[in-house]
Amino acid sequence: MNELLLAAAGLIVLTVAVGLVRILRASDDVERLMSVQLLGTGGIAALLLIAYATNVPGVEDVALGLSLLAALATLAFVNLIDADQGDAEA
Repeated sequence: MNELLLAAAGLIVLTVAVGLVRILRASDDVERLMSVQLLGTGGIAALLLIAYATNVPGVEDVALGLSLLAALATLAFVNLIDADQGDAEA
């Protein structure tokens, strides 16, 4: 069972790596925002799967910290997009 969970975590990490490439190649801000959300969600899912499979203490706390960081990064990115659009309109 643990091997299956670790394999699923590896697949999620691979998906996150593809999302990182998508951030670098994205043409507009909305695609970048969604890719950042993918990175945060995928990282949290991979950490939780690894924590459950290995029973290492503290990994759940790291996943919780990453979830807070992902939410704050999204807010900062939306504010940046909003500020850029306000400057373009002026």
